[in-house]
Amino acid sequence: MFLVSALLVGILFAVSTYLILQGSFVRILFGFILIANAANLVLLSMTGDPRGRSAPVVLDEAVPMADPLPQALILTAIVIGFAVSAYLVFLLYRIFLDWKTDDALALFAKKKPTDV
Repeated sequence: MFLVSALLVGILFAVSTYLILQGSFVRILFGFILIANAANLVLLSMTGDPRGRSAPVVLDEAVPMADPLPQALILTAIVIGFAVSAYLVFLLYRIFLDWKTDDALALFAKKKPTDV
């Protein structure tokens, strides 16, 4: 199971790095979304196998407890990733309205648009 999750995380990081290095802002956005999900999977795989562990409520000292910190970090990372993705979508929308392109190289080659 750990090998499968490690391979999945590696593939997600590789694909997201490839997409982030492209010239299109839409591909950069998808690459950011993929890298955020890959980071969440890394945090999830760090928790280990939860079978045989109880909830972190101290009732019995003999049963090993599951660590709630990685789940809290994943929940926080999901919220932050969603907020940054929403910001990037809005930024992409404004760039397309103002500059009429989603290509980063074409954007930096153009002069500043004049106000009509």
